Amino acid sequence: MGYETLAALAGLLGGIALGLAARLGNFCTLGALEHALFGRDRTRLRMWGVTLGVAVLSVQGLAGLGLIDLPASFHRAIAWNPLASVLGGLTFGYGMALAGNCGFGALVRVGGGDARSLVVVAVMGVAGFATLAGPLAPLRAALFPQSPSEGPQDIASVLASVSGLPAGAVALGIGLALLAWGLTHAPLRAAPAQIAWAAVAGLAVAWGFAATSWLAWASLGGVAVEGPSFTAPVGRTILWLMTSTGADASFSVGSVLGVVIGALAGSLRRGGFRWEACEDPRELGRQVGGAALMGVGGVVAMGCAIGQGLSGFATLAWSGPVTLAAICAGAALGLHRMIAGYQPD
Repeated sequence: MGYETLAALAGLLGGIALGLAARLGNFCTLGALEHALFGRDRTRLRMWGVTLGVAVLSVQGLAGLGLIDLPASFHRAIAWNPLASVLGGLTFGYGMALAGNCGFGALVRVGGGDARSLVVVAVMGVAGFATLAGPLAPLRAALFPQSPSEGPQDIASVLASVSGLPAGAVALGIGLALLAWGLTHAPLRAAPAQIAWAAVAGLAVAWGFAATSWLAWASLGGVAVEGPSFTAPVGRTILWLMTSTGADASFSVGSVLGVVIGALAGSLRRGGFRWEACEDPRELGRQVGGAALMGVGGVVAMGCAIGQGLSGFATLAWSGPVTLAAICAGAALGLHRMIAGYQPD
């Protein structure tokens, strides 16, 4: 097998783990926000603390051992554009609220038999690729230019230079703080299965970076170093499904397919698989509009709630937490308008 095929298999395994974590552990970005804001239940939100803590500790630990090449990941290799993170994150988050799920969540629902989410996935993938390499690409490049980074641009390096502590100690402190924030929530501690699946999601990110780092080294740079992400990779998967005889699969394609397979397995395990369709055209229109916003916003921000909010955060690139905060703010606004009503001042 070629290196790209091996990368696709690595992505498939990581995607299956993420799909199972979503179905069996209720790991979901929008669901966590909705429960925290309107259900007064922060258990699923605190799961993110466990996932982020495990992801940061495992990725940074493996990087310290030389098993992950963090400077080669695009989170570190491309100069951070704060405006792209904020505007792209807000757009993605608002679209996520309209669509009822992020790209990852929509793939999970596809694995559960939700035909509506298949439409969301398709529209998001096309809109994302139109922004990445299609007719919207020149405008994106003009408004949010990308250039190689010049020197370290990660949180640990900046805080280490200010505090005088080693960068590894700073990364360890960040990871432990996130883990503690999640585990200090008593209702989450009472749900060990959710803790375990949250940890699995974090380890899936480390697996992706470690596997692609080794393959990048073995292929002399033929494979990109990356973690799970589900905006532009959805578009790549659509292209691969149409042209697979002329192109190899990739890590991102394997990840997308793996999430669907893992979610399907989890749905069957819980007896929750059932076909669903949209009965209200207005609801479908809202979801399609939200999917298009997610595609555009995710590409501008160079990642989605998983691609930046989890994978980017695990590398401790500034784009990770900033984009995640913007996504949460955009989603909160969208949820407020749909659920609680919105009255302008």
